[in-house]
Amino acid sequence: MKAPIIEIFSSFQGEGLWIGRRQIFVRFAGCNLDCNYCDTPESRSSDNGISMTVDEVLEKIERLKTPDLHSISFTGGEPLLYSEFINQLVQKIDIKIMIETNGTLPNSFRNINKMDCVSLDIKLSEHFGKDTYESIFEKELDSVKLLIQQNTKLYCKLVVSPSTDLNVLRKITKRLSEEVKNNSIPIVIQPVSPIEQWKNSSNKLFTFSEVIGEYMEVLIIPQTHKLLNIE
Repeated sequence: MKAPIIEIFSSFQGEGLWIGRRQIFVRFAGCNLDCNYCDTPESRSSDNGISMTVDEVLEKIERLKTPDLHSISFTGGEPLLYSEFINQLVQKIDIKIMIETNGTLPNSFRNINKMDCVSLDIKLSEHFGKDTYESIFEKELDSVKLLIQQNTKLYCKLVVSPSTDLNVLRKITKRLSEEVKNNSIPIVIQPVSPIEQWKNSSNKLFTFSEVIGEYMEVLIIPQTHKLLNIE
């Protein structure tokens, strides 16, 4: 079995709840969405990847291991397009596994037997046309519910800009809280980079946090790898 890989590298996780952890990143090529804010546009097309076998990826991972290694992050693009490939990999790895996904392929989670953490990017309507967005959000909700049933560690990420509609955030978070009921799922608000554009809008982040905090646990975490100028 082969999959298209953009890159495999070692760095620090710059986003979400595992921020600051040393990870090996396996970035897949190809995505089923076309977000207008994508920060890795080269990973959108599977044509941009190098076809690699499971053993070839394992060999590269072995060479990149360091004493401070915490986990491996499968990212993209959209890694769940290659869920069966990932499952073959994780069966041979005794390291914590993170999946960074848009959450729109809920059934693909069933193909992976080992997931220590899932970072699920909840999209906003501003990223797509309205008709497209509704179906995307429903699939993301299906993924959240499935991961809860599987007792998988999960957090949701919301990428926001200074122009993000407060009412949209409220609607999404309220619906999400209704679906997860008493299960505690942190919501990470991620200000879109570069951070300089928030110079005159930082007060909006307080408002975003307060609105989401009415319904769920909330954190504000920027992309620290962008601040440190590392990959």
